[in-house]
Amino acid sequence: MKNAVWDLSIAYQGLNDPKVEQDIELIQRSISLLTHHQEERQHVVAMQNAIQTMEAASTLLNTVSTLANCHASTNAQNTQAKQLIGRLSQLSSELEQAFSPYENVLAFADVSFIRQVLDHDNPSVAGQGFQIELLQRKAQTQLSIAEEQLLSAMQVDGRDAWGRLYDNITGSLSIAIETEQGKETLGFSAAASLLYGGEFAKQEAAWKGIQAAMKANDTSFAAIVNALAGWRHNEGKKRSQNSEEHFLDPSLRANRIQRETLEAMMSVAKSHRVIGQKAGKLMAKVHGLPSMTPWNHLAAMPPLGNGEAKVYEFPEGIEVIKCAFEQVNPEMAEFVQTMVDNGWIDAQPSENRRLGAYCTQLAATRTPLVFMTWGGSRSDLLTLAHELGHAFHNWVMRDLPLCRTSYPMTLAETASIFAENIVRDYLLEQAKTSEEKLEMLWEELSSAYALTINIPVRFEFEKAFYQARQESEVDADQLCELMSTTWSEWYGDSMEGTDPYFWASKLHFSISELSFYNYPYLFGYLFSQGVYAQREQKGESFYPDYVALLRDTGSHLAEDVVFKHMNKDLTQSEFWEQSMQSLSMKVDEFEALLNEVG
Repeated sequence: MKNAVWDLSIAYQGLNDPKVEQDIELIQRSISLLTHHQEERQHVVAMQNAIQTMEAASTLLNTVSTLANCHASTNAQNTQAKQLIGRLSQLSSELEQAFSPYENVLAFADVSFIRQVLDHDNPSVAGQGFQIELLQRKAQTQLSIAEEQLLSAMQVDGRDAWGRLYDNITGSLSIAIETEQGKETLGFSAAASLLYGGEFAKQEAAWKGIQAAMKANDTSFAAIVNALAGWRHNEGKKRSQNSEEHFLDPSLRANRIQRETLEAMMSVAKSHRVIGQKAGKLMAKVHGLPSMTPWNHLAAMPPLGNGEAKVYEFPEGIEVIKCAFEQVNPEMAEFVQTMVDNGWIDAQPSENRRLGAYCTQLAATRTPLVFMTWGGSRSDLLTLAHELGHAFHNWVMRDLPLCRTSYPMTLAETASIFAENIVRDYLLEQAKTSEEKLEMLWEELSSAYALTINIPVRFEFEKAFYQARQESEVDADQLCELMSTTWSEWYGDSMEGTDPYFWASKLHFSISELSFYNYPYLFGYLFSQGVYAQREQKGESFYPDYVALLRDTGSHLAEDVVFKHMNKDLTQSEFWEQSMQSLSMKVDEFEALLNEVG
């Protein structure tokens, strides 16, 4: 596959590059320096120096971590990469512990001290205002310095070890698939990718093979999610000495949204779930089925008549995305070519490859990187567009100090889903017949089904699980029952059957660093609908305004970004209602075309 393998040489020549050890040594020196000067942290100059040291060390640490995770993503059996990840996890904890006394001062400092600290020529110090504001917002749940340091130290081989265990188990799974054509054994990633493509004859077998593998390991997977939830509950209790810490609060802070915003969005999604269910029913009609199934709801569109599903070669997919991005602004298309030319995309299928797709960056060089597994389906095309949207978001912020480029998941999905919409609309414009238009709108339909139904399933399940976990551990059978109940409530009669082991097969429930890795996708999807609607309204002024919005995502709360750039209140249902109605129109458009084709 041409131009689909990473070239990370802009930062390191590989895992054995001597520079890796040199950078690790610099991080260790920074930790020593921070520790040595902790007693001086009440002084402005000492605080400024500490911030600069922390920023430099964090940049190096994130860069080496990205290198290690990139190698582990392309080969989950890479022992050297896994060992380096574990080593860096320990180093990250030590750095966090060394800086925690300084954070403690900043969290409780008065306005005068903060102003003096920010009065500095170095952007990495002067740009810290918003990060300090976030620290002060969570001051009431701050533990003592010693307790914060102990917690950070314990996370490495406690909380985070459970996440590594999940990666190790799923990275080495063999999925047995049996169809009329015979038997085959695939890795978990390869088997899961079948559910997204157009090999319809294999999908039920692949899903059942994954279910069997999850069941065979369900005791381990249940132990993982129970341990992570238990850890978070206990941490929340410790942090509730001055102000009660709800299990949703860490996620809300991380995503920089208010509880009222989350409740307004989820309430609108639930009251309008018939829109997503209708999308599912129309998809089933195209499949020639009475309803969708757990193994085909993510699949490509079946060919209409005697046609075959379109398969894209990787270079062809890149050209489609470039042409679509070009219609917004030539700079976006040029950026995609830059990603390809520099080898910043890895999409080549490989043995022991990790599941999923993501965008990351080499912090030291501000280089965005995209990971996915290319299968050639239209779904893969949109996944690549999605991740390139993330990469573009990072790219337009590359001149800002790093402390102003850390945006929450809620706003992270803005650029990615916007990019998907661009490509969908471009493909729709290229369609010449009603059948071709249906193929393009299918992706809109599929996204609506996944994001307004499946994402709420994940959120409601996880919320119910965390509530139950407050009382006792929840075993695998109970987790399956809870998942099936939530699944049925949201999918309704649009799907026959449930996916009881989804809690085990979906990586997101076993990420150690954060919980509720779900509702930000719905937020981003609905928010991006509103952003996308401005494209036609603003005309030529849209692109600079869009870039300005993206650049603000690292320096504002989500509600403030939306109010500043769109004059909308996220805590009210009106904004979310408008996005759902826009989505409903697209579902209706598909239905009308489908009836026209007959």
